[in-house]
Amino acid sequence: MTDDPSLSIDRALRQELEGWRRAGLSHLPMPPRKRTATTPASAKPVAMRTPTGASSASRTTLKSVTAPAVSMTHALPVVSEPLPPSPHSAGSREDREWRLNQLRQRVAACTRCQELASARTQTVFGVGNPEARFLFIGEAPGADEDAQGEPFVGAAGKLLDKIIVACGMKREDIYICNILRCRPPGNRKPLPEEAGNCREWLDGQIAVIDPDFIVCWGATAAQNLLGSEESIGRLRGRSFQHGRANVLCTYHPSYLLRNPAAKKDVWEDMKLFLKQAGLPVPA
Repeated sequence: MTDDPSLSIDRALRQELEGWRRAGLSHLPMPPRKRTATTPASAKPVAMRTPTGASSASRTTLKSVTAPAVSMTHALPVVSEPLPPSPHSAGSREDREWRLNQLRQRVAACTRCQELASARTQTVFGVGNPEARFLFIGEAPGADEDAQGEPFVGAAGKLLDKIIVACGMKREDIYICNILRCRPPGNRKPLPEEAGNCREWLDGQIAVIDPDFIVCWGATAAQNLLGSEESIGRLRGRSFQHGRANVLCTYHPSYLLRNPAAKKDVWEDMKLFLKQAGLPVPA
């Protein structure tokens, strides 16, 4: 994904911790630590809530696990309480819709980014098929999205619709969301701390949808999902992995509106996407 091994370690560590969190694990059971001459007598694990059934002597928290010193490209996500159990069978369409609705309600009440929360008309959670094979991720809501509460409904969204149709697909067959769920003032680029605050919701949507393929539209989506600092020009045309999903990156439709010549590059990216997905590739 990137030539910098420290970023790969950072990304893998964050994805692993997030996977544990989504599975309901907030602490790691570990054997009692033996005190040695190099272990200060005052050293104590951080006191936090522990899993049911584990003895206090054999528990330590995720906070007390020492991670390698790496450069942090993005802030780690803020983690809230896990979702309550779904009344539906796990993995069913009803279960996925129920879990997405639970996340949607939490997003609607979120005020982690005070500047964004105070200026938004509404949050823009995501839309589409909860059982979709394909997840499209954009940057952040614009004015039209903020007004309608749905991602990609402005001029860039109309162009995205044309790309989807050209690929022989329907918008309702895809799940679409953004890195941010609130509109930044003046449609500016999301700040790293804002993306970090919103990462829990993105990870939650990915966990529920469990897509086969993710398409990142633009540098903000690609860099935040993959934990990369490479430009979108260098990220496109390559395949990445996020969990079990294959990830492809391409230019954002808004960039195409400003630079129509780049439409050819996006079409090449989409043909690669269709080929890897096992779908017919238009000439």
